[in-house]
Amino acid sequence: MRGSKGYYSGTRSLLRKPTRAKGKPNIGKILQEYAPGSEVIIKMDSSVQKSMPHKRFHGKIGKIVEKRGRAYVVSVPQGEAVKQIIVRSEHLEPYTGS
Repeated sequence: MRGSKGYYSGTRSLLRKPTRAKGKPNIGKILQEYAPGSEVIIKMDSSVQKSMPHKRFHGKIGKIVEKRGRAYVVSVPQGEAVKQIIVRSEHLEPYTGS
């Protein structure tokens, strides 16, 4: 039997949440505003399927390009290319590193 090649294949541990973190995200995470040019970490939240990025972008650091509706356009380097993905704020966290 051949392996499944679906959009979320191989994400069993990636999309699993700890027991006490299950359920809807906090309202603060949904209402978080990001300014263009700020850096964010892409962290998929499995409780919100809308505008969830592809699993290859999970954990990557990107830069906000613009706001588009309720979502943000984020440029993420991938190898030599720079991809632009559309992600909602539930799947983003502010990057505070150096």
